[in-house]
Amino acid sequence: MKRAANWDRIGEIGPADRKMSDEMKTQENEIVEAKRQAPRAPRLNERILSSLSKRTVAAHPWHDLEIGPGAPRVFNVVVEITKGSKVKYELDKKTGLIKVDRILYSSVVYPHNYGFIPRTLCEDNDPLDVLVLMQEPVLPGCFLRARAIGLMPMIDQGEKDDKIIAVCADDPEYMHYTDIRELAPHRLSEIRRFFEDCILYKKNENKEVAVNDFLPSNSAVEAIQYSMDLYAEYILHTLRR
Repeated sequence: MKRAANWDRIGEIGPADRKMSDEMKTQENEIVEAKRQAPRAPRLNERILSSLSKRTVAAHPWHDLEIGPGAPRVFNVVVEITKGSKVKYELDKKTGLIKVDRILYSSVVYPHNYGFIPRTLCEDNDPLDVLVLMQEPVLPGCFLRARAIGLMPMIDQGEKDDKIIAVCADDPEYMHYTDIRELAPHRLSEIRRFFEDCILYKKNENKEVAVNDFLPSNSAVEAIQYSMDLYAEYILHTLRR
């Protein structure tokens, strides 16, 4: 007859097993002690809050972004409105964020990317506006290098509201243009028609707005330099107060 298994003896620990068990406990204790002594990594949200607390203010695209060493001919532009958009975005001067101003109610869309030149100031207390000709739309809030090729003089409620016409300095399709007179006639008509349609809503509100003829690149460069000087005067005046 087969002997029945002695279940009471199963699981008894012999001398060799007892030695192995002691060694495993020693290793476990060493691991626990090492973890206890290691510096604790801060939680993710604590790291984020710590990095944010080191900054007193967020970067402001109008004041903190440099205009560029090639200004007033080649300069940085902060894009507010994307090519092909019916949404008019604009800089919120207090926060530095891009906000929605309105939706164009006509069938017209922005023919090219539209934005402003940092560290410039105009008579309407805004930075200088720029329409940048280039192949592709880019995201609002980004910046790019542009070259001035012309100026569209505009009057908005009795104040100058000139628009710089520029090309993206890093777009192979447009980078070779140096003056607005080099553009095809239909391109000039497209730009002019866009600004004429955009001011219709202001005329409907009984606001005086006028679009004048294009001026060459040297006029654009002079306008940019003037706005740079006006901004510098504003900064000096602010520091003296």
